Formats: sequence, C-alpha cells, structure tokens
Amino acid sequence: MRTYFAILVFALAAGAQQPTPARLAQQELPGLVATYKQIHEAPELSHQEAKTSALVAGQLRAMGYTVTDHVGKYAGHPEWTGYGVVANLKNGPGPTLLVRSELDALPVTEVTPLPWASRVIAKDDSGQTVGVMHACGHDIHMTVLLGTAAALMRLKSEWHGTLELIGQPAEETINGAKAMLDDGLYTRFPKPDLAIALHDNAELAAGKLGYTPGFAMASATSVKVTLHGVSAHGSLPEDSKDPVVAAAELVLALQAIVSRETSPFDQAVVTVGSIQAGTKNNIIPASATLLLTVRTYKEEVRQRILASIRRMADGIALADGLPKDQPPQIETYEYTPALYNDPALAQRLSAVLTRTFGAANVEKLPPIMASEDFGYLGLQATSDPRKIPVFFYSLGAVDPAKIAASQRTGIPLPSLHSNLFEPLPAPTIETGVTAMTTLALKLLGEH
Repeated sequence: MRTYFAILVFALAAGAQQPTPARLAQQELPGLVATYKQIHEAPELSHQEAKTSALVAGQLRAMGYTVTDHVGKYAGHPEWTGYGVVANLKNGPGPTLLVRSELDALPVTEVTPLPWASRVIAKDDSGQTVGVMHACGHDIHMTVLLGTAAALMRLKSEWHGTLELIGQPAEETINGAKAMLDDGLYTRFPKPDLAIALHDNAELAAGKLGYTPGFAMASATSVKVTLHGVSAHGSLPEDSKDPVVAAAELVLALQAIVSRETSPFDQAVVTVGSIQAGTKNNIIPASATLLLTVRTYKEEVRQRILASIRRMADGIALADGLPKDQPPQIETYEYTPALYNDPALAQRLSAVLTRTFGAANVEKLPPIMASEDFGYLGLQATSDPRKIPVFFYSLGAVDPAKIAASQRTGIPLPSLHSNLFEPLPAPTIETGVTAMTTLALKLLGEH
C-alpha cells in the first residue's frame, strides 16, 4: 500500500490550481482515508500507544517537521511510558500555535461490520484482557492532524510564526496532557500563545462544525471511597459492622448533593459508577469501595462537593457504628479542569468557520458535562495568570442519512464510546483538515 505521504506528494505535484486549505484537503483525501483505516485497525490503550506514536512521529518527520517523541511523565507510575509526540516548524517571527490530537483508544470490543474494524485484544493497566477500539474518534483526530501538518507545510509562504503539533497520549484516562507538561512541554519546547483542537461529534452530520464559547466541558474528578466495617458470617449480622449497608446509604445520601446542596444555576453531576464489596453471599465483608465521578464547571462548586462527600461518608460511618480507628478513606485519583473556550477567540474563529463553510454548516452548541484534558494545555488547572487562550470545537462525523433515519424512527445514534460508533471517514476528514488548516492560517497568517 502506498503511504499517505507519498500520495500527498504526488497529488500536490499534479495539482495545477492555486493551493487552498479546501483544495489541499481534497487532494490529500485518498491517502488520509487510508491512514485513518490503518490507525483504526490497530488501536492502543492509554499508556500503551507505542506503535501509534511511532506512526504519527514518523509521518511528521517525513514532512520536514522537527519531532521529539516519548514525551510524558506520569507521577506515581514510573512503569508507564510517555508516548507523547511534539513536532515543531519555525517559520519566521510570529506567535506560537499549538494544535493537538490524541493518540489513545478505549477498552471497547468493536462490533461494527466495517472491513477495517478493530479486532485488537490487549491487557489494560490492571491486567484485565479487553477489546480495544477507537470508539471516541481519536483516529479521526490524528488523521486530521497529519493532513493539516502537510497542508501547512505546503502553505508556508502564507503564514509566519511557530507551529507546534502535539500527539497526546492518555486522554481517555485524563492524565496525558499533564504528563507532557510534567515532562517539560512548555520549557523544553516553545510555550504556545494559542492552542486549538477538535473533537468528532456523534450527533452532528459529517461536513458540519460546532463550537461553544466559554465553558464547553466540565471538570472531572474521580473519587474512591472505602468504608471499613467488621466482617462476620452472613447469618450473624449482630456480630458485624456491615460496610455494604453503609455503602448503600451513602449512595442514596450522595444524591442530595446536587439536588439540595448545589444551586440550580451551578451545573454539577455526582455519579457512583462502581460498588465493590465481598466475595460470597453469606459473608459480610470487611470493607466496601465506591468509585465516583464528580463533574462541575466552577472550581468552588467542585471543592464544596468533595467536602460534602467527606462529610456524608464520615457521618454514615459514625451513625452505623463503623470502626472509629478505621475512618472512611477518600482518595481523588484522576482530575482534569473544566474546558473553557476563550470567548473572544471563539467569536473570532467561529466567524472564520462560518465564512468558510456557510452559516448552515456551523452551529453554536450548548456546554456538556463530559470532560477533556485539553484544558491542561491552556494551563486552566493552574493559578498561572498567563493562561493560554484555547479554542476546542466539534467536527461532525455522522452519515446524514443515519441522522435522518434516527429522527424518523426515534432510535438513538451510537454515541461516542459505543462499540457501534462508526464515523463517515471521507467527508469528516476533509472537513476537519480544511477547518483546522484555515484556522491555523488565520491565527498565524495575520502576523
């Protein structure tokens, strides 16, 4: 199979028209779709992106970028390799623009009928055997990054400054962006003046784009609560201090945090996604563990919710007579800040997209409670007053015929993270490359 880069060089040499982002995206499309299918067939989990990282780094080197790979350090996990990719192209004086794509896939077993469907099986960080799938569209994102990189190399005469392309690992575990920052992303390499990224959208038709000024995605905090009790035979509850009952009470109590302790004007979600306790039906266990996700926009709301979780766990432990010498253990083990699109930058760039694609193809979307760690790259998790303005926008990825069928029948479309998620590659990638290249030219070309 001819490589994407070889096809691109041939297409550019053959094109007689003045190159524009749209024309270059169209010319690149056959090779880009082939690259997309190659990446989709070979997904890798977070912290395991060795081959994916090598593919992205290799193609960027072949285009002429200065590339550094293996960027990333995970605090507390020296066994995880940093597979981040940083590609730079300095093109005279001007601002530094960061463009990011993610590298990792999800522990999902694909069931789509696609010829390029993933059949990969791997072991996750806990040693569990899982199917692996690009069910969140990071394969689309990587392909768009490569197409944009090639187009901007071809259009060097139309912009000035420094272009910094990021292949970020471990977005799905929301610790990859921080790992790259911890490994000197903004000290070993130029600190950007602006940062942009896209994410495919499972509800928006291919060929369309969406944006959200201000808060676009919520912060995410993963919380582990362990309640300690006293084990006993299941027939002798009087000899126990049952942590399962306490856990059940805590699940119900936590529901009041959003409904009774949080203002209706402050969006928040508290979800218990896992309860782990015991090994057998007739044994009251010694402990029970709850895994929670907390989503908010405002940091003060997040802190109040975390304090409420602690208060409720301690109160229930006291009320149920759980051992005082083993109070509830509460650990936050993953965190990413809320993603805030700089309003002025969003207004400016959404206007560019509207002029390029037409008002009918660019939608203003409401904020959502899902989360992303792109905010880390804007230093939104820090008190640094020199935060970097970011613009994170949506790329439609769904066959319009499937959207029409869903609206007609009422059957929902497969969402992101679904084992049935199936983007429409060609128009999605073509739109993505055209949009990202156009925005980069806007931000770098004015200088």
